[in-house]
Amino acid sequence: MSEEQPLRLDLHTHTHYSPDSITSPQRFVAACQRKGITCVAVTDHNTIRGAVAVKEIAPFPIIVGEEIRSAEGEIIGLFLSEEVPPGLSAEETIERIRAQSGLVSLPHPLDRFRGGVGADGVDRLAPLADIMEVMNARTTLGRDNDEATRLAEKHGLAGVAVSDAHSPWEIGRAYVEAPRFDGPQELLEALRWATLAGKPSTPLVHLISRYAALRRKLGWRPAREHTPAQ
Repeated sequence: MSEEQPLRLDLHTHTHYSPDSITSPQRFVAACQRKGITCVAVTDHNTIRGAVAVKEIAPFPIIVGEEIRSAEGEIIGLFLSEEVPPGLSAEETIERIRAQSGLVSLPHPLDRFRGGVGADGVDRLAPLADIMEVMNARTTLGRDNDEATRLAEKHGLAGVAVSDAHSPWEIGRAYVEAPRFDGPQELLEALRWATLAGKPSTPLVHLISRYAALRRKLGWRPAREHTPAQ
């Protein structure tokens, strides 16, 4: 592998294009630079608009991603060029990601308080996936991350640590250090050499998401709407 300085890579983050996040693209980039995150996947809920907005202004590599609410739980697509609609079956969601040559990640799969695919879903979908979150900083119960680690090893999936940041203060809580890469398949190879780092966020961060969701209900929207390039 390369002797270059490894990347600090976070594969699950949100901007205020997610209805439960408060981070503008500008604050997102500033927080990554402040925290030493040198490559990041922006994975807003059911949209790639935040990723496109961040990619326009970031001086470091951005992976365009989306956290898609399938009919059977949330699934992340990485290296996307088009949005995948919510509400499809898990298998069709994955097919839409694969059609773009994207990677499939299973976010917070066993978190009992959020919409992961669950243990049965992992067993069924693991042959179709590439990556599993084994340390999600927003997962409240550590044993849920521990069980995800066990299942990732059982199924041979690349395990990653992620911040799942919905606010600037959460960025940098968890990440992987990995060699530099170019494209989806090189990322998977880099993750074989990755080191996981970070620690859980306080459960109080979920109050930030409640505040963000409330202001959306009251009519707040991002000032600039980005239309993904066709």
